[in-house]
Amino acid sequence: MPSVPLSIPAGACDCHTHIFGNYPLVAERRYTPEPAGPEAMAALHRSLGMERVVIVTPSVYGVDNTSTLDGIRARGGTARGIAVVDDQVGEAELRRLAAGGIRGIRLNLATAGVDDPVVAAARLRWSAELVGGLGWHVQVYTTPVVIAALAKVVAGLGVPVVFDHFGGASAALGVRQSGFAELLKLVEAGRAYVKISGAYHVSQRGPNYPDCAPLAQALIAANAERVLWGTDWPHPPAPSPTPLRPAPFRTINDGLLLQQLGVWAPDAAVREKILVSNPARLYGF
Repeated sequence: MPSVPLSIPAGACDCHTHIFGNYPLVAERRYTPEPAGPEAMAALHRSLGMERVVIVTPSVYGVDNTSTLDGIRARGGTARGIAVVDDQVGEAELRRLAAGGIRGIRLNLATAGVDDPVVAAARLRWSAELVGGLGWHVQVYTTPVVIAALAKVVAGLGVPVVFDHFGGASAALGVRQSGFAELLKLVEAGRAYVKISGAYHVSQRGPNYPDCAPLAQALIAANAERVLWGTDWPHPPAPSPTPLRPAPFRTINDGLLLQQLGVWAPDAAVREKILVSNPARLYGF
């Protein structure tokens, strides 16, 4: 499927990146990254025409959000962040994170191997209660099957929920895969956001991942005001049998992926929502 040349609107936002540097790594990690700091991230965004960014704490740092806070500080008012916390987090730490530009917390259910709906629901409710008074949201990395099991919980929460990376769908299985219809209903009803990001997580058909198009188009058609776009830069390596050994990042053509947005959303007004107004509303730019 050919890409469609598109101009990038002012205020466009990359809603999913990471910062990697000389920070303590957790022992139980799935990979060991190379450095990728704020300067490299800024160079990427200049090349893409992105003015804003949302930095997400990667799993390798556990609940240490220093890398994300440093990345936000380097960008100033054009950056926001998503933190990872545990049940030991206190009010003072939450205030510190908020002052540093954090606007949500992430539940890495898929990374942690959590597919039990009861456990997932309990963690989601706890997260929503934790951030409810802060005006934050909960970002969830999981699968469509788990999303379907959580649909009633998500619909009843008083905070926004954002699902990562096409809701964890498999591009090869298409829009009829189990759980995807429930994800579409949540998006359509305005109960959840979804990031059309990290295409290599859901597809093996690089470099432009054409089988992601039906998923993206279905999500956008359901409710363009609940769709976000992101790079997932710098594209962490796949889980390795030797996770303590440093591994190179995946080679992903971010410019080519951004051009695919012209295929997924041919209407410039829709792309403006995805790239500008939706993230401005959700992250408080």
